[in-house]
Amino acid sequence: MQLYKKREFGTFISDSFNFFKLYGKNYFKSYILINGLLLILMVVVVLFGYSELLSQIFGSNMDGNSSYLEDYFSDNAGLLIAVGLITFLLFMTLAIVSYLYPVFYLKRIANGAQNIKTDEIIGDFKKNAGKIAKLCIGLIFIVTPLALFVVVFSYILIFVIIGLFLIFLIYPTLYNVVTFLMYDYFNSDRKFFESLSYSIRSQFSYPNGREKSPYWKYWGGSIIMITIISIASSIFTYVPLLFFYGSILTSSPDGQFEQNPFAGTLGIIFFVFYGISMLLSFFLSNLMYVNVGLMYYDSRTDLHQKVELAEIDTIGINE
Repeated sequence: MQLYKKREFGTFISDSFNFFKLYGKNYFKSYILINGLLLILMVVVVLFGYSELLSQIFGSNMDGNSSYLEDYFSDNAGLLIAVGLITFLLFMTLAIVSYLYPVFYLKRIANGAQNIKTDEIIGDFKKNAGKIAKLCIGLIFIVTPLALFVVVFSYILIFVIIGLFLIFLIYPTLYNVVTFLMYDYFNSDRKFFESLSYSIRSQFSYPNGREKSPYWKYWGGSIIMITIISIASSIFTYVPLLFFYGSILTSSPDGQFEQNPFAGTLGIIFFVFYGISMLLSFFLSNLMYVNVGLMYYDSRTDLHQKVELAEIDTIGINE
């Protein structure tokens, strides 16, 4: 698949799916080998904490003590802090690996690789450890505060109606900017702030400045992919919720269900489906990463002609 080329709005979606038709088996094989343990640990920790918290919120307070939850958090402060810290560290590690895996994978495809090995991707992580650390610092202390300010400002504007429209525009744009930043930081010689500047400017114009703005096709491509992923992953969330609320409405009160509504078979089914939904979301998110990656390669018009000339030069070499 040629990555460095101009694409139109619909092509981003079709080429994202075509990418996985061509490379999906190889892509997800390495993805599972690298991310598998992190994914399992993340799901187990989140479901354990989620089930415990929900059990305390919905049940176990049969005496109607108004300070029950406050007492629970006070008595289990150490455990909650430990679980929260473990969850945060797992989430950060998983986020870094999940976001950067497609960046390194597509970079190798762009450089002409066909069958990419897991060791090669792991080698890319090790080789770029310093840049990854700088990227994390920049994302946490620079990009995140700026993004939060923009989001909060948009929510404030909801009171004058226009905020709803801005939020609808801002979320996909912020996602594109952050993902462009990661792709550019590892696909160019630019430093962090230079890549951040490029990731913002490239949303609104091409480097030559003579072509029409790509903003709407980038925004539209992300909106459609976000919608597809949300619908697919939410099925596994809404199905157990329907059964859960159906049981609440149709079951006669017996005291045990009210004390812990997430215990028993119904609770197991609920959390199994929720765990599947989490895993599915992580896997489907790769569609988003690749989709925005294609947008990044679309934006690099400075390399389109160079790649085409390089391909012309190779014609006949292997004949």
